[in-house]
Amino acid sequence: MVLNYIWVSFFLVAFVLSVVRLVFMGDTEVFPAVMDSTFATAKTAFEISLGLTGVLSLWLGIMKIGEKSGVVDAVARLLSPVFVRLFPSIPKAHPVTGSIFMNVAANMLGLDNAATPLGLKAMEQLQSLNSRKDTASDAMIMFLVLNTSGLTLIPVSVMVYRAQLGAAQPTDVFVPILLATFFSTLAGIVVTSLYQRINLLRRSVLLALLVMCGAVSAVIWGFSLMSKDTMNTVSSTVANVLLLSVIMAFIVAGLRRRVNVYDAFVEGAKDGFNTAVRVIPYLVAMLVAIGVFRASGAMDMLVGGIRTLVGMTGCDAEFVGALPTAVMKPLSGSGARGMMVDAMTAYGADSFVGRLSCVFQGATDTTFYIIAVYFGSVGVRHTRHAVTCGLIADFAGIVAAIALCYLFF
Repeated sequence: MVLNYIWVSFFLVAFVLSVVRLVFMGDTEVFPAVMDSTFATAKTAFEISLGLTGVLSLWLGIMKIGEKSGVVDAVARLLSPVFVRLFPSIPKAHPVTGSIFMNVAANMLGLDNAATPLGLKAMEQLQSLNSRKDTASDAMIMFLVLNTSGLTLIPVSVMVYRAQLGAAQPTDVFVPILLATFFSTLAGIVVTSLYQRINLLRRSVLLALLVMCGAVSAVIWGFSLMSKDTMNTVSSTVANVLLLSVIMAFIVAGLRRRVNVYDAFVEGAKDGFNTAVRVIPYLVAMLVAIGVFRASGAMDMLVGGIRTLVGMTGCDAEFVGALPTAVMKPLSGSGARGMMVDAMTAYGADSFVGRLSCVFQGATDTTFYIIAVYFGSVGVRHTRHAVTCGLIADFAGIVAAIALCYLFF
């Protein structure tokens, strides 16, 4: 229901603002621009879904090998003490636990192409446990918030863009992104647990959080000892080595269990096409609404209003120049990426605004895109508190990013 109100609001705001611009400002280009955006974003949504087909087939095929070889079950048993607290409705040692872990691990390494199909697989398994098929379960919402909060250890793509745009030290945003995304994820877990009345003050959960904090600290310390070139090389190499290692581990485990890995892969890959097709209408609906909102000028007005309000308080408004990236990120990953590149081009890659836009890009994930794709793939229409919790996590990441950039830069 919340998603329905938001979707309708995008169109209403865009239409009213377009009428105002036409009648009172004589802007005859606004309606053609808005209509052009509907066709362009609908095409983009289909192309994204088409592009997902191959990747989905690949990773769902690999996951099928993991299931038949017992690797996913082994991971599920290992993580059960923690996941049983965060996902109390999931049966102990259920295979979905392993799928959730694989998805979160891929996100942490910045491997978006791997994370999406793994996440869709996990969502299908969660749907099999859901008694109300058109309504998101508590476990689905917690899983979705873990994705939208965007916990990332190695933001490779952001550092690559900075290098391409002439940043003196492309990796200087690495630590702020790492810390900002950690705070976003932590806020998402806490607020979702409050909604679902999950008690986080359990020994296993607290221990897991301490381990996460320790791991983040170790990564920060290790990379702080490297030069910028070494950091770029190590981060990209580690991510790809781990990814290939997972694939090989699944195949070897399958061979040891005498699984016909080729047939298992093909069986899983067939689901990739069906999943990609189911996603198309939901993705078209969301991206078209976002495109109309942008083309009408509503996004520019929103950012301008924030700049004015901040200026009235007497606070430093320098960060507002990077806000388009932060505002766009929950709506569209490619849109936010464009905003980030635009900020670095306009202000400079090494400017405060340029760096902050990069931290915004890496601190959270595309909340509405993830909701549309993940819930749409299993036919969930009633999202309950998923949007609220996801946006709170996004807000925490934005606030942390601003504070950290003022601290670092």
